[in-house]
Amino acid sequence: MPVELPPLPYDAKALEPHMSANTLGFHHGKHHAAYVNNYNNLVKDTPLADRPLEEVIKTVAGDASKVGIFNNGAQVWNHTFFWNCMKPAGGGTPSGALLERIEADLGGYAKFFEDFKTAATTQFGSGWAWLVLDGGKLKITKTANADTPLAHGQTALLTCDVWEHAYYLDYQNRRPDFVSAFLEHLVNWDFVARNLAKA
Repeated sequence: MPVELPPLPYDAKALEPHMSANTLGFHHGKHHAAYVNNYNNLVKDTPLADRPLEEVIKTVAGDASKVGIFNNGAQVWNHTFFWNCMKPAGGGTPSGALLERIEADLGGYAKFFEDFKTAATTQFGSGWAWLVLDGGKLKITKTANADTPLAHGQTALLTCDVWEHAYYLDYQNRRPDFVSAFLEHLVNWDFVARNLAKA
């Protein structure tokens, strides 16, 4: 079965003013859709066509002959994950078991905020900032271009897309402002907590 472009989990205007409907329209409707189409075309009529997306990403990671499949497949997965990392009236400090783990592993929410923002703003060029579970511990990491924690044996809990198309229409070159808005107003901590509980 071909991979399909999933619908956004909220209305295109739901994240305004922190992320505009214009940005979501281009980002989801053009960029994400293109990765879906490219991936389906690349795996069509191959043994990978009927395998689950996550399995394909892990299988082809590091295989130079399948870099196109990896890049497009990972971008499909990363973007679908990213949409779910946000919600209207999100952000702020999490609670419960998730906050306890952030305090124990990352030195508290304030330190998490600064370290995650640093990871996102210092990712040179295009990429992603992540909160992951790695070896039983929470870690903040970043990946370039299409790279994803799936390829490194880590469990993704939260991501922020720092490709320019994620923020340029709203923030121009002010990536730090976008990352702050993401953390303060958009993060879906319920989704992050569910990812941690399932890990």
